[in-house]
Amino acid sequence: MPDAAPGASATGGPAADLLLAQVGRGDGAAFDRLYPLVAGPVYGLALRVVRNPALAEEVSQEVLVDVWRQAPRFDRTRGSAMAWVLTMAHRRAVDRVRREETLARATRAAALAVPDEEPRDVVVDEAERTWDAARVRHAMAGLTGLQRDAIELAFFSGYTHQQVASVLGVPLGTAKTRIRDGLIRLRDTLGVEPS
Repeated sequence: MPDAAPGASATGGPAADLLLAQVGRGDGAAFDRLYPLVAGPVYGLALRVVRNPALAEEVSQEVLVDVWRQAPRFDRTRGSAMAWVLTMAHRRAVDRVRREETLARATRAAALAVPDEEPRDVVVDEAERTWDAARVRHAMAGLTGLQRDAIELAFFSGYTHQQVASVLGVPLGTAKTRIRDGLIRLRDTLGVEPS
């Protein structure tokens, strides 16, 4: 946004008041002269509020269009043209900040609401887990006691093969064989293809 025209006062003064009154009567040439008086201060205020140059530029353009459209509503007895324009700019900038914050919140909420996987019915998931657990329990019942003990220690209790051998009081090779044979029998019982 351009700064105020050379020689123009920081507030635009009576010249801005007169020009805005003329703009209110539809005088395009008056708007051309008013623009350099107010554009810089409008952009500066918008930038301080929105803290983003691109958004400040958008806000400034919206405000200057509003100035053209609403100029007939300007009342010199209620304040200066610059105060009127900057009040519009401040309101528009605050509205933009609120809109951007609302959009950011909605975007974050939408991102949190999107599941990583296809949505599934909790009841179906629980039923599948229960059914799988029942199948595994049934398959485990078909193992020998030695195989079942070795697999339970290794896979359900988290023991290493060495620890399984120690707990069962058998050599390491025997513990590994019981685990392997038990897994083969489970695979066959459950109908799992070897990978």
